[in-house]
Amino acid sequence: MTLSGARISDSGMYAHLWGTPAVRAVFEERGRLQSWLDVLAALARAQAAEGLVPASAAGQITARARVELLDLDLVAEQTRATGHSTLGLIRALRDVLPADVHPHVYVGATVQDLTDTWTSLALRAVLGEVRRDLLRAEELTLGLAGQHRDTLLAGRTHGQPGAPVTFGWKAASWADEIRRHLDRLREGSPRWLVGQLGGGVGTLAAQGPRGLQVRARFCAELGLADPGISWLTARDRIAEVGNVLAMVAGTLARIGNEVYELQRPELGELREPVPDGVVGSITMPHKRNPERSEHLDTLARLVRASAAVLLEGMTGVHERDGRSWKAEWVALPEVCLLTAASTSFAVELLAGLEVDVVGMRRNLDGYTGSERVLGILTERLGKHAAQEALQVALAQGRRAGRAMPDALLDAGLLSEQEVAALAPDAGSAGAMVDLVVARARAARAAAGEA
Repeated sequence: MTLSGARISDSGMYAHLWGTPAVRAVFEERGRLQSWLDVLAALARAQAAEGLVPASAAGQITARARVELLDLDLVAEQTRATGHSTLGLIRALRDVLPADVHPHVYVGATVQDLTDTWTSLALRAVLGEVRRDLLRAEELTLGLAGQHRDTLLAGRTHGQPGAPVTFGWKAASWADEIRRHLDRLREGSPRWLVGQLGGGVGTLAAQGPRGLQVRARFCAELGLADPGISWLTARDRIAEVGNVLAMVAGTLARIGNEVYELQRPELGELREPVPDGVVGSITMPHKRNPERSEHLDTLARLVRASAAVLLEGMTGVHERDGRSWKAEWVALPEVCLLTAASTSFAVELLAGLEVDVVGMRRNLDGYTGSERVLGILTERLGKHAAQEALQVALAQGRRAGRAMPDALLDAGLLSEQEVAALAPDAGSAGAMVDLVVARARAARAAAGEA
């Protein structure tokens, strides 16, 4: 391992926390430059098909547009010397081509044509990785939902025990939210994965009278949709995909936070897996820290921050505005890397999640049946009188250190037989689990994801 990187996310020690190898390869310099070269080769082929450049030149460009053939030191030096984002790359590419091909490299395109089209290619790869992990996370949460359909535990509001729910119901809510993200990725991809070719201000003037045909061929060469109109300052696509990914990370943080809270020993209802060799604390060896759960929240915070930068890009001015799209060069890779790390960690968490059924049932003792008692008393006293009587009885019981059944008996609100008959009731939780699971299974089957 080589220790490198001024940013912690590029560190040889810590990079695994802030991205995945597959997504990192998309955005690392060699991967990015090769993708840029692929875009230039596709442009040459499209132009050759429409008679703008010789077919032989397009063939030479396609054959020689390989990052391993270029002098990358020259690319960097010329980029700095010219102050231009891609001129160093163009000069290095021309150096490996015959002289008669030089005039046909990068004809009629601008920096943003190259980089925006690359962005769509990068997003296609990233969204594929995210989608794969989300499908796995959905499958795991559906499994938990079915397995624990009737496993009772305390539902909590404002951080306090409320009425009973089931763990399967909780897991089903995770699965249902993940399914909505899968829907968003499917529905949004045709909008997001489009090419960009327009020239200086986006009018395709440099491509001649067959500009639209050149662009259509260019997009088809790369497997991207034709945008219809140039989007040099229309950054809503990037803002949308960035914020959808922020929502994905937010959902996974919600799951992580649930595990984080329920792993506390005083609750002891869930525990995240601990791989062999992992150390929780070197000063307090008894601790079993919820590292993955906690990190999901950290990742989500960082994704939201970078997604906000992408949203700012929508305010660009006129036909091109570097403030918008150059900020994306920093923010969008961060969103993608961090979200990919989030989905990967979430799968690991869910795959090994330990569910303590006994602990869940134990924590139902106390006051978590008050909603059902209120229903019984409402039939006798009316809603408001029942609510007031129950509040008084439970407050007196707490002050006396009495559990809810005893407090109800002390207040004369229920008989001993009624108290004995009380049992935790999760209402329609199980039926909702069945609905979510059936709906998700049908969606997966219809999409060929089952």
